[in-house]
Amino acid sequence: MSKPVCVVWMNEAKVYEQALARAGLADKFELHGLNPDQAIPDDVAERTEALLTRRPASVLKRMPRLRWVQAVNAGVDPWLASPNLRADVTLCCARGIHRISMPENILGAIFHLTKPYAQCVLDQRESRWAKRQSVPLAGKTLGILGLGAIGQELARKAEVLEMRVIGTKRTPTPLPHVAKVYSQEATDEVLGASDFVLLLLPSTRETENFIDARRLRAMKPSAWLLNFARGALIVDADLIAAVRAKTIAGAVLDVFREEPLPSTHPFWQTEGILVLPHIGGGHPDRAALVAELFVDNARRFLAGEPLKAAVDRARGY
Repeated sequence: MSKPVCVVWMNEAKVYEQALARAGLADKFELHGLNPDQAIPDDVAERTEALLTRRPASVLKRMPRLRWVQAVNAGVDPWLASPNLRADVTLCCARGIHRISMPENILGAIFHLTKPYAQCVLDQRESRWAKRQSVPLAGKTLGILGLGAIGQELARKAEVLEMRVIGTKRTPTPLPHVAKVYSQEATDEVLGASDFVLLLLPSTRETENFIDARRLRAMKPSAWLLNFARGALIVDADLIAAVRAKTIAGAVLDVFREEPLPSTHPFWQTEGILVLPHIGGGHPDRAALVAELFVDNARRFLAGEPLKAAVDRARGY
């Protein structure tokens, strides 16, 4: 019986191949590791049943036997928008690999807003002794729109800092470390009660332009907006206007509609908006974590079992 053909089309192809080998699965596949700048040969594409890669490509049209795609990102917007991905192909995302790095980077952003270390660095350059004060986080309310795995891990860490955590979830059942879980329909209540509003919502038709002028007005004038989810959640012009008018205190943005963010975009020059170059989920061991998920799913694929982190195309995540 022939082995299923698996193509790993990544710069870090060796990481995934070695992970399969350590798990004793490498010899269960006809494995092809290729860099993204290498074309997948026609004879391989025609027999490919499993594909791991970063972005959808026209090569999908040459894979009639394809059954499983393992994406390496948590967000799969480009995949869902691809006309080349057949409806019968199971698409899996890399949900869960950012559970540690994202909460740490989000907390880093909150500390940046409330602690004067950045200003102290600038003071030191000029040998200037300037007394500054930190704003305590204890007693502040963190509102998380999208209480998934990342939001729940962040809530655990924020509770240790004596912050009050509230948020929204599609199914508003109680969660550990969260004072109150609201339905998405009650978003305005979370906006009005929070000192920091964090966006962790998936990018879907329902969430596009979710944060607009009306919802920004529902926030406290002293509140900060943080977006570590997807750029399309925010109406850019509305946010710029709200920050300039002091409708809200400001924003920290790690994701954008277009990346890299064009140098001409007004986010760069708007006082009160901090632009981060999509650093939220990146870390040195990221490929190894995706490889763990890939190996788990490879084992499930061979056994005919349901795959982990399979995308619900109707929901968009």
